[in-house]
Amino acid sequence: MSMIQKLFHGSSNIIEKPLFGYGKPYNDYGLGFYCTDSLNMAKEWGVGKDRDGYANCYELECDGLRILNLNSSEYCILHWLTILLKNREFDIPSGLALEAKEYLLANFAVKYESYDAIIGYRADDSYFSFAQDFINGTISYRQLNNALHLGKLGQQFVLKSKTAFDRILFTGSEAAKSNEWYAKKMQRDKTARREYFSVERNRRQRGDLYITQIIDEEMTSDDSRLR
Repeated sequence: MSMIQKLFHGSSNIIEKPLFGYGKPYNDYGLGFYCTDSLNMAKEWGVGKDRDGYANCYELECDGLRILNLNSSEYCILHWLTILLKNREFDIPSGLALEAKEYLLANFAVKYESYDAIIGYRADDSYFSFAQDFINGTISYRQLNNALHLGKLGQQFVLKSKTAFDRILFTGSEAAKSNEWYAKKMQRDKTARREYFSVERNRRQRGDLYITQIIDEEMTSDDSRLR
């Protein structure tokens, strides 16, 4: 039995044939076609403040594809963060943040470029600020883990290789109205930020692990405290 993955992509346009090699290279996982397995999430991503959009619907034949699942047990949040550090523009205001970036790149890098597709968290504005707080030493590893579940963004599925692009099949689209879905998108981000500042950011726990300790103790991905 073949493995078919249903995927959705939010856009201002109907995209019947995603084009390999197009897009923004500074997205979370670099150049690629960014999808979700949630129709509603695609509708949120497809609209603008005063602009309607679409959720494009696809099927992807996954048999034989090399898929990197960053949410599987062999990886931790720091692997995801390190890929983000390679692709997104981080504000590195302190010596600690620079040291953290260098340490993570040296010890938690993933050869993600060799995969056909990637599954992992999506770093929207609030998630990105949580990651930035962590490398600045403001929040602990536990708090970062918890923060990434606050907005219930789910995960994104990113097509990276020509092979993956050749296999994706357009199955239709659904219209998304800005006046309905933009408000939902903003509410989701607002909820994540509110919960973060009221619940997570100021609630240090005894034994919390911060980036300084990870660096000082030269922790690597096989350390049980990072699981």
